[in-house]
Amino acid sequence: MSFLLGLTGSIGMGKSTTAQMFRDEGVHVWDADAVVHTLYAKGGAAVPAFAEELPAAVIDGEVSRAVLRDLIAADPATLQKIEAIVHPLVAADRASFLADHPNELILLDIPLLFETKADLWLDAVIVVTAPSEVQRARVLDRGTMTEDQFHMILDKQMPDAEKCIRADYIIETVSMDAARAAVRKLVQHMKGQHIA
Repeated sequence: MSFLLGLTGSIGMGKSTTAQMFRDEGVHVWDADAVVHTLYAKGGAAVPAFAEELPAAVIDGEVSRAVLRDLIAADPATLQKIEAIVHPLVAADRASFLADHPNELILLDIPLLFETKADLWLDAVIVVTAPSEVQRARVLDRGTMTEDQFHMILDKQMPDAEKCIRADYIIETVSMDAARAAVRKLVQHMKGQHIA
């Protein structure tokens, strides 16, 4: 039996960097966001469904996240249409990944882990966290979104404090060296406890 470890954290908390640390320790990582990017790209499995349901979102043969954000801002019900297209495709990709990696420690990087109730089927959950001022600075320093867009995303995510309460493990990402040491220790513990 594989041991399924979920990884989540709010925007700007260092989740992608932490997921890479797990890869560096030899852990197989399934990345929900990367799957969605593939589904949205030219030739992606989600493109035909978007072309039918939300044609404005398909530009030059791929799904535009910027257009989707605008459509959701104009009509929040659009999010349900998007989820109805994307969630089954993501679930199928995840099932295929897990079938390819039996009897291993697997990390599943899922941004909306608690929001989608993934904690109900995972064996344990890690939350990455950092102080809110560090989070805000990281996001705005990327130069890819405005303060308003940042807050719109935060409003859709479960508050960091609540995620931390529900987590089995918490990794602070203020110091990347400390985060890497925490990942290494956790992997060694998990492999010793759960993976023969």
